[in-house]
Amino acid sequence: MDKKDLRIVYMGTPEFAVESLKRLVEGGYNIVGVITMPDKPMGRHGSVLQPSPVKQYAVSQGLKVLQPEKLKNEEFVAELRSLNADLQIVVAFRMLPEVVWSMPRLGTFNLHASLLPQYRGAAPINWAVINGDTETGITTFFLKHEIDTGEVIDQVRVPIADTDNVEVVYERLMRLGGDLVLKTVDAILEGSVKTIPQEELAQVGELRSAPKIFKETCRIDWTIGVKRIYDFVRGLSPYPAAWTELYQEGTDPVMLKIFETEKLFCEHSLALGTIVTDCKTYFKIASSDGYVNVLSLQLAGKKRMEINDFLRGYRHTEKAYVK
Repeated sequence: MDKKDLRIVYMGTPEFAVESLKRLVEGGYNIVGVITMPDKPMGRHGSVLQPSPVKQYAVSQGLKVLQPEKLKNEEFVAELRSLNADLQIVVAFRMLPEVVWSMPRLGTFNLHASLLPQYRGAAPINWAVINGDTETGITTFFLKHEIDTGEVIDQVRVPIADTDNVEVVYERLMRLGGDLVLKTVDAILEGSVKTIPQEELAQVGELRSAPKIFKETCRIDWTIGVKRIYDFVRGLSPYPAAWTELYQEGTDPVMLKIFETEKLFCEHSLALGTIVTDCKTYFKIASSDGYVNVLSLQLAGKKRMEINDFLRGYRHTEKAYVK
């Protein structure tokens, strides 16, 4: 079968999923439908509907778009079936019911941003950086009942530098994901796919999960040590951003988002969270084995600033601390 004859339904929502769809379209593959999340209410009163990045791209290319509220809805299932897809591709979408993923004759494969079985879940890139990993990757695998557990088609390993934040790793995996999706589709077309059960893949160390990240997940624990705080900050930077609360005498605590830090290991006798600053060039926060030197931050209601700009308007008090 030629790639122009292979009927593909593509499922995805965020920016990460746009790259693979774009590569398929530009590569001349036959995308007969795009499934994405319903438009999201935005604005003060939710009166403005914001289409997903995948929908925006699909509409710009004149592709058919479906936006079901519920994937088991009979009308949606019937419309999906009418597309007569040979293959479905899922990139950063949502968990599919069997009636959907089992529909195409060649199956449904997913692009996942980790080296499965490591980091099954919604936020694999964040958690790999948060945990200080030096390597991550991308995986294509066929869907089955349990989430992120299907047989692996292919994987690409990617290093993580100590200076990388989640945005850097995200961009790298997004681009490589486009390559791997095309490679996987071509292998399916050629009939050369040889899948491997995840339990047969070699793993170093314990398996970690990648649960969805909420606001409270992003709060910094100043007891865990300089290296782990440093990794935590870059694993959430620039979005959704690690945060803490700044306490000063005579004022209410205020949220402080932290985007970039450096590690300063040393012994000290200060209470955890104590702020040490010259009010000009540095803003250090005490942890158990040294200081986290803050380089970029944002006070609630203000814009993101480099530390020297922040300190120009910062009024330090002797007992200032974070927690």
